[in-house]
Amino acid sequence: MKLQDCRQHGANAELFLVEGDSASQAVAHLRQAQFQAVLPMQGKPLNSMKATQQTVAEYALFKALIDAIGTGFGEHFDISKCRYGKIVLLMDPDADGIHCGALMLMFFYRGMRPLLESGMLELVRPPVGEVLDTNTDELQYAYTEAQFMALCEQNNTLENTAMVSKKYRGLAGISQTQLAHICIDPNTRKTSVMGVKDAQMAIEIFGQ
Repeated sequence: MKLQDCRQHGANAELFLVEGDSASQAVAHLRQAQFQAVLPMQGKPLNSMKATQQTVAEYALFKALIDAIGTGFGEHFDISKCRYGKIVLLMDPDADGIHCGALMLMFFYRGMRPLLESGMLELVRPPVGEVLDTNTDELQYAYTEAQFMALCEQNNTLENTAMVSKKYRGLAGISQTQLAHICIDPNTRKTSVMGVKDAQMAIEIFGQ
């Protein structure tokens, strides 16, 4: 996995962690290279709560991530050496993406907990689909399967033929313009700050 680094580091810099090379290439093409870096994941990450400290430190993804962030890991962690102001998790809005995000939260909890305590870890929430009113060009995004089904059902009930629905097939199904606006641009993307409680919840559900 190859880091596509940004040109400037510090409090305003961001490191995106994304699923796979295709998503990584798309984000790298659309990012602001001055302050946004990208690191791809290959498959689901190791469950760091079930592995030894040495195994975690030698795991290819985690080693690349530790090197990129620059803080060290575990007892050697030093937040003052962090090269980025934010670590941004950008996963597909499906079961695999949710699992990958949870596994990464476990990793940060185990050896980089101050990042969680400092609010430096963010999770992007990509939409699962959209509903477009072709008469007004009003576009509504759905961020859960239930919300998407509800929008579709509402339009079917109203027999609104001007409404066109589209279910995304992961990040690859989102146009580049939309991906930049709703997932990458820090001024317009929809994110949640991940903290210690979020990591503990992930451990309770997936870590054992």
